[in-house]
Amino acid sequence: MQSIKNDKKIVRSWAMFDWANSAYNLVITSTIFPAYYTIITTTKEHGDRVNFFGFNFVNTALANYSLAVAYLIMAALLPLLSSTADYRGNKKSFMKAFTYLGSLACMGLFFFRTDPSTHSFNPGVLELGIICSAVAAMGYIGGVMFSNSYLPEIASVDQQDKVSAQGFAYGYVGSVLLQIICFVFVLKPELFGITDGSFPARLSFLLVGLWWIGFAQIPFSVLPKGISNVRENQKRSVGSGYHELQKVWNQLKQMEVLKRFLYAFFFYSIGVQTIMLVAASFGEKVLHLGTSKLIATILIIQLVAIVGAYVMSRLSRIIGNTKVLILVVFVWIGVCIAAYFIANEYQFYTLAAVVGLIMGGIQSLSRSTYSKFLPENTTDTASFFSFYDVTEKVAIVIGLATFAFIEEQSDNIRNSALGLSIFFLIGLILLFVLQKYQSKELK
Repeated sequence: MQSIKNDKKIVRSWAMFDWANSAYNLVITSTIFPAYYTIITTTKEHGDRVNFFGFNFVNTALANYSLAVAYLIMAALLPLLSSTADYRGNKKSFMKAFTYLGSLACMGLFFFRTDPSTHSFNPGVLELGIICSAVAAMGYIGGVMFSNSYLPEIASVDQQDKVSAQGFAYGYVGSVLLQIICFVFVLKPELFGITDGSFPARLSFLLVGLWWIGFAQIPFSVLPKGISNVRENQKRSVGSGYHELQKVWNQLKQMEVLKRFLYAFFFYSIGVQTIMLVAASFGEKVLHLGTSKLIATILIIQLVAIVGAYVMSRLSRIIGNTKVLILVVFVWIGVCIAAYFIANEYQFYTLAAVVGLIMGGIQSLSRSTYSKFLPENTTDTASFFSFYDVTEKVAIVIGLATFAFIEEQSDNIRNSALGLSIFFLIGLILLFVLQKYQSKELK
């Protein structure tokens, strides 16, 4: 595999996978689907309550519960699947399977609509929409994990940051390009003779699936299938992912700085990841902004996020990673409190700009901080980052479930936003403890 490292054609094809699947993250997770879902599941007769397989839920809570289940399933499966792929040397097959699963689920959302004559769901349609959105999330998570695992194979250590950034750039350009195409259909349906109000959004879901599955053929045709890693103890090979996680946890117990950081990361990630997933549905439910304004807001957030990541990277060199994280988590607490009191769309835009500024930075800084805290003699970095990824997925499950539960119990999504501040507060306290421990270590 050494011979393919830093090959420009292979690197470009790998980056095209981000181009292909990032459309899901922007259109389905962040903009059009959350707004569309919230609008069509809110009726004069039932308000924001829906029936799912005979059980009654608040509409946005149901969507968040379904995503929580999807992330929980993937958090449990990924260690098993990754170790199986390593053992058999067929990671590209898993990458393909998750891509087809996710893209077909997005296409399935095209049929998620109310009956035009009754403005209510026909039997099974709501269930179809929820299941397809959850399965699409699972496809995205699995595809990204196997795509990330190619990085050490296609790039030398000194080129991995550059290659990773190239993938991010391709993903950003690809997702924004498709978002703009969808935006035209949503804003100007009359230009295409569209009279069905639900069609532009549903067409967007179909286009995401086609875009995802279509452009993914580029990396599928170029990337190697993987290397078989047959071990002496073959009985443990398939389940070795779980053994690796256990081994990492045992090692972490002896690494005080890394362990303390991971505790803090877990709690503030609960808040960060949840806000990223629920921002659009929150804006629609609280302020009724409409799809077009939400799309514009998310695009602004993405642009500001690039600036935020750069600023935090520079600031971390001056005052250190932990102090920057403390500052950023403090701002996140302010965001949760402000969301509770938000009253108009201009306040929402301002809040969105702040979220964008701190969103990209805290993600990139968290990963680099984790990497810096790894001991210099650590050779099995893949296992440590697998543990990091599972930690993040579990945090998302807790965050989404908590957000949904608070809304269900209080019937007010503002309370859910305020409730997330508790996780940020715990994370902030743990970061202060980490900073104090680091200061003590330097003396």
